[in-house]
Amino acid sequence: MVALVGGLIALLLGIIGLFSWWKEFLWLLKGVIPPILILGGLLATYLGAEEMKDKRRAESEAAMEPFAPAAEDADRYKQEVADLKAKLAAMEQTDKTKPAGEA
Repeated sequence: MVALVGGLIALLLGIIGLFSWWKEFLWLLKGVIPPILILGGLLATYLGAEEMKDKRRAESEAAMEPFAPAAEDADRYKQEVADLKAKLAAMEQTDKTKPAGEA
């Protein structure tokens, strides 16, 4: 409640002061706008450069993505290797049980 009353008083005093010192306000505004534009331009330039770097980094990571196997691919390949080892062991076992004359 105190903040509301204080805010209303500050608003009223600000409006009265703006009308009372209009010429001084415009003079101050003329002096403040160029530095604000310069600082805003610098900030926008910096943020734009950072965004371009992030975009380039993301594109290079996306380009490398097909070469990095996913976890499910690794599990699938491990299962395939295990199946092939089992088949090879079964083939070797059947070769040992066949007579020497059979091919």
